[in-house]
Amino acid sequence: MSGYNFAMDIGIIGAGASGIFAALTAAQGGAHVTLFDHNAEIGKKLLVTGSGRCNLTNAALSPEKYTCADQSWMQTFLQAFPLQALLAELDALGIPTHHSDDGWYYPLSDSAHSVVDILRQALLARGVELRLSTQVVDFWQQGGGFAVRFPSGEPARTQSFDKLVVAAGGKAYPALGFRGELFPTLARLGHTVVPLVPALGPLTLSLGAWKALQGLRFDVKTGIWAGDELLGESFGNVIFTAWGMNGPGVMNLSHLAARQPGEKLSLSLDFGAAFGQEWERRLAKDNPATLKAVLEAFFPPKAAEFFLAQAHIQPEARMRELSRAQAQQLQRILRATRLPITGIKGFEQSQVSAGGVPVGEVDARTCQSRLIPGLYLVGETLDVVGPCGGFNLHFAFGSGCLAGRDLSSLSAG
Repeated sequence: MSGYNFAMDIGIIGAGASGIFAALTAAQGGAHVTLFDHNAEIGKKLLVTGSGRCNLTNAALSPEKYTCADQSWMQTFLQAFPLQALLAELDALGIPTHHSDDGWYYPLSDSAHSVVDILRQALLARGVELRLSTQVVDFWQQGGGFAVRFPSGEPARTQSFDKLVVAAGGKAYPALGFRGELFPTLARLGHTVVPLVPALGPLTLSLGAWKALQGLRFDVKTGIWAGDELLGESFGNVIFTAWGMNGPGVMNLSHLAARQPGEKLSLSLDFGAAFGQEWERRLAKDNPATLKAVLEAFFPPKAAEFFLAQAHIQPEARMRELSRAQAQQLQRILRATRLPITGIKGFEQSQVSAGGVPVGEVDARTCQSRLIPGLYLVGETLDVVGPCGGFNLHFAFGSGCLAGRDLSSLSAG
């Protein structure tokens, strides 16, 4: 043996959450890691997460929270990278966390800018070479590794690597440069690519009289229906707008509507789901209060008056005076209203995109391609969608970290 130790050369395309964590963990094994991004700074999308507070993960992580082709794959993934694994990684980097009462985790600084700056410093400290303002337009297998190509005018038109991580993201936030340009390359190499659609975005609805609630917020149970078939349910805050609804209660379901173009879909609204037994107690038949007073226990006056008008009930009427038909009509308005879905807002107003490579085509514990050894697919490259609340960022961090750990062990060995 000569004693020479040639470091593994690892290329990572995309300096978002998944690419950054892949680079940080891969570099710990002694490899030479090069992180590319077409933006001039890392973490552009991280900066807008959690309304600038950086919603990192969620205490309610579970496989069923995610939409993907294989729930057992997601279970294996979360076993390999659970909540505590991410919290430990963040703490080691100098990013302590705290969480809200409903389990949404944020950095102690409540600043996405602080998180990105700490990550940038960590990348430099671990010797990661940052190639920013550098776009990768293609890559292919070359010998036992990979070659990546840049547009004309870059310092080098091609560069070779032993291993390659694709963390280039989907199509959400195109203003930040995310357009999914590398999916045709993955398809050419043999991977399946499910068409990309907007996810975690607003819904446009035929509101009719319900436009009167514009500007009001509610915590509701929502569902998307294709005729009598329930496609999915969620619970969360929604806000009525002039064109439809926004907020987690509809954003969590928007990918279901996006994947059913041309179908006659409707959105169901259950305004009583948030209130449990208190709802049943106050809407009991023996309540002597007026209907307006009963509903104002749960809603602002404008909403209470609107619901009663929709049910054709006078505000001064009392619960004990309602006929059976009137009571049923009021319950229908409050618990089972359906509004026709007319469309979804585009990638510009969506937090993530659904679609990409199905999870079954990569190893759940390493995110290495099952079709192309040495190629790793992480983050929004994979067809995984979680609800609002840090679920998608957890998947991005986790998939990058698992890929980086595998590469670190290979380079160290």
